[in-house]
Amino acid sequence: MDNIQFIYLYRDGGNHKKWGSVVFPNPDQLDSISVKEQLQRAFLEDGLFIASQIRVPEVFLYAGGGLSFDDHCYHELGSVRPTAERADDMHGRTVNEFLAEVIREAERGWQVFDPYDSEGSLGSLLTSLMS
Repeated sequence: MDNIQFIYLYRDGGNHKKWGSVVFPNPDQLDSISVKEQLQRAFLEDGLFIASQIRVPEVFLYAGGGLSFDDHCYHELGSVRPTAERADDMHGRTVNEFLAEVIREAERGWQVFDPYDSEGSLGSLLTSLMS
């Protein structure tokens, strides 16, 4: 049985990239092409989405506070492919459950945030020092 690997990236305004992936079990034997098409319909134009909203690890370049004016809150769909790799979703979702969550969150609306204010950023540190 092939699992499905969801490959995504963070690309800042300077086109610097950092990749991430999650492997989901695929007990319903969904085709990777149809999974990608469903994701593309749910994500914003150019495959953009908010990683934390669909519970996949954020792969920001600025983790730890090294923000620049090139940073933003979006991640981007890379590809979807069948794989023999072991499932590693930390929430134990199947690919079908993941798709359902993505569609639900897209309908709810992507919750845009300013990375400068995100946890662990310089902005959040300054805010905590001022309070």
